Amino acid sequence: MDTNSIAFNHIVTSLIILAVAFIISKILRYALNRFVRAASAKLNVDPTKYNFFKNAVSFIVFIVAIMIVFYRIPELKAYGVTLFASAGVFAAIIGFASQSAFSNIITGIFLVIFKPFRVGDHIAISNNMTGEVEDITLRHTVIKNYENRRIVIPNSVISNETIINSSINEGETCMYIAIGISYDSNIDLAIKIIQEEAEKHPFFLDRRSETDIEENKPAVLVRVIDFGDSSVNLRGYVWASSPTDGFAMKCDLNKSIKERFDKEGIEIPFPYRTIVYKDKK
Repeated sequence: MDTNSIAFNHIVTSLIILAVAFIISKILRYALNRFVRAASAKLNVDPTKYNFFKNAVSFIVFIVAIMIVFYRIPELKAYGVTLFASAGVFAAIIGFASQSAFSNIITGIFLVIFKPFRVGDHIAISNNMTGEVEDITLRHTVIKNYENRRIVIPNSVISNETIINSSINEGETCMYIAIGISYDSNIDLAIKIIQEEAEKHPFFLDRRSETDIEENKPAVLVRVIDFGDSSVNLRGYVWASSPTDGFAMKCDLNKSIKERFDKEGIEIPFPYRTIVYKDKK
């Protein structure tokens, strides 16, 4: 076979390999596009934010195709081996530097698939960061806290945190109203005041069933939790339709219950200190 025929065969082989790579790239992009759109619809996230991931897949496919072309053509094989070997150290440095970014991308994919939280969910993280999930990307998660500030957390970091999700199944939230009263105060009156103040709040949610109502069970359950050094500790369980409403209701009830306690003679104790001065000899 003459030189021209060999060169023609190499060109045809290269074009076939690149054409196959193009078809595979199109198929993968189509499959990824459907997956991303479905996941984004569930997360309420703009799917265009994941376009770079689809582009990265195409880039990898064409890199593999070019490597195959270099391997199949003897004239290019030796040159390619030298080229790839000389680039090995540089690739290792780039790979080491991009470990963190790659970890965030992989974790972001897992967040999209397993959905421990979604956009719009109210979550609390173990290090006392609380707020609403505003955005989820393949690199980081954005949380809007109640001060209207944005907390940007890398996905690889948030995946290792303990997350309390108040919206994953239902938005209804039970708020604890914890108050201590003095041992001399009337416990029944204190419980009645807590119940009355809670029930008349606009954000209060009555979760009693029809059976509970027929049995005359209280809409607000108040329990005596324990006995402290100077107080009898009470806890009221008050429900609201959402964490935001629940927080606002709890703050309002702390104020209104304190004012009712003052009017009704219910004392909220505070610690006393007795100082003894010894006479000088």
